[in-house]
Amino acid sequence: MLYRFQIEFSDIDRGVYESLDFRVAQHPSETYPYMLSRVLAYCLMYQEHLEFTPGGLADPESPALRKLSLQGAIELWIEIGNPSSRKLHKASKVAKQVAVYTYKNPEVLLAEIRGNEVHRAEDLQLFAIDPKFLDQAGDKVEKNNRWTLLVQQGTLDLTIGEETISGEVKQVSL
Repeated sequence: MLYRFQIEFSDIDRGVYESLDFRVAQHPSETYPYMLSRVLAYCLMYQEHLEFTPGGLADPESPALRKLSLQGAIELWIEIGNPSSRKLHKASKVAKQVAVYTYKNPEVLLAEIRGNEVHRAEDLQLFAIDPKFLDQAGDKVEKNNRWTLLVQQGTLDLTIGEETISGEVKQVSL
């Protein structure tokens, strides 16, 4: 299924204010929390040339999102959920910056990283998205979505129509 998102995005903390318009293909095996985490990660990490990886879930060796340099090197590698330490190890060797947005229990992700060798593990950026927030937003997803997203001090305020849903995204430390 293909979804369109038109998002008026304001990230007070980073000073980013954008009108985003993009499409997201949902793989048949992909859950709403996973897909919405990809959408939120795109917004929260937004910068020029950030893209959803063309292979998506069909290519398990690729990131969920990435930003390439002009020479084709991966500058930013973004994972969703609780990726394996092997994948994070590879990502840290290939990309300058690696971020993970999890909608699952972050302690499982931390245990995976701590229990295995991950190159530059201390440089990983780990974020936990409130699962209740994702459930509420998932109930509102349509084929064409017009949203307003305000981010301030880790709080997400998502306005869909006349309703505003609030949740948190917390940075998780190793």
